[in-house]
Amino acid sequence: MSTVSQEEADLFMEEFKKLVLDIDAFGIFIHNTTIALPMFIPGFGIFWGLFSSYSTGYAFAAIATSVPEVANISPLTILFLSPFGLMEISAYSLGISRSFILIKAIITKTNLIQFIKPTIIEIGIVFALLLAGGYVEFYMIELVENESIEIPGF
Repeated sequence: MSTVSQEEADLFMEEFKKLVLDIDAFGIFIHNTTIALPMFIPGFGIFWGLFSSYSTGYAFAAIATSVPEVANISPLTILFLSPFGLMEISAYSLGISRSFILIKAIITKTNLIQFIKPTIIEIGIVFALLLAGGYVEFYMIELVENESIEIPGF
């Protein structure tokens, strides 16, 4: 998690609210897929995954700065205790690990043909995880918005 000034947090929250204003489950899926697919790029995917992790920490810090009640919740709690968080971390982990496997194969001059089928299968798994995760996340957002679940500060 990063440290964010109040001014940065306010700017982030303004942009974040615009981004999620009319988002639906499929929109969440598309957003997460555009983050996940570059993680399959040999070598680059590892750095993209690290950047994505940093960006998520920055976003959580901005939200925690703007909504003090959230500051008492560990970001890892949300990640590991929410079903969509587990689905997303699993999907991103598949992409990053495949990126490592592919770059290692390229460096050792291994024939890449043998990696095509497992990579396609993993991309399919990532799509399935993120599609299901998008619908679960949207459902949970709807519950919070309809006050079926109460989260302080939201």
